[in-house]
Amino acid sequence: MDQHTLVLLIPFAPFVIAGLAIWTRHSRRLAEIQANATAEKAAQYAAHNQALEDRVRVLERIVTDGGYDVALQIEALRDVNRVTDGERASVSDKLQ
Repeated sequence: MDQHTLVLLIPFAPFVIAGLAIWTRHSRRLAEIQANATAEKAAQYAAHNQALEDRVRVLERIVTDGGYDVALQIEALRDVNRVTDGERASVSDKLQ
């Protein structure tokens, strides 16, 4: 590279550095957004998994417990779920 080419390239250096800084900041922000989305999905999957595990436990208890009327237990569980859902709604309303 000769001197004339170097002299012509020096004025472009600040633009190259600024572009690199913008690109780096943008890449970091995208990584943060992706990490937050991944964490949120993991929390949703965990909550859904817990709800399914609870339902399976209840079903196992109903199936293995032969001394009770199954229909009455199912209705009782539906009532409990309605109360639990109502409590969740009231708690979420208070938090907002």
